[in-house]
Amino acid sequence: MREFRQRHPRIAGIAAEVGKFGSVGAVAYVVQLGMTNVLWSMGVGPMPGQVVGTVCAIAVAFVGNRFWTYRDRARTGYGRETVLFLVMNGAGMLLQLGCQGFAVYVLELESQLAHNIAGNVVGVGLGTLFRFWSYRTWVFPVAEERARVGG
Repeated sequence: MREFRQRHPRIAGIAAEVGKFGSVGAVAYVVQLGMTNVLWSMGVGPMPGQVVGTVCAIAVAFVGNRFWTYRDRARTGYGRETVLFLVMNGAGMLLQLGCQGFAVYVLELESQLAHNIAGNVVGVGLGTLFRFWSYRTWVFPVAEERARVGG
């Protein structure tokens, strides 16, 4: 394994990044899943419940990603990172809400299971792919990329 990492440092680095990102995401996902389901069981609608659950997960993800996943990246300013993180998560949340809205308003699915599949499986999956790409590209770029994106 050590030999592979030495010969392919970029692949090893991305694998480590995916592992950390995935660990933080798993914790945030548990927060989201718990919050949305508690709210839905209390009678909150599928869309507002999804928004509140996602906002709670975003807070967890920011702390984990800034201070653990991307702690080795050059700091580009707390304010800049926070704003970009929130913007990218807003876009990720729109992907989730699009999936949720399609299930609720187009397919007219009303069960909590359907809400979970649409918003918390499909929506979170698509949002996660977007978030991983956007974090490493814009929010927490490596030093060479930071110079290229105007940081």
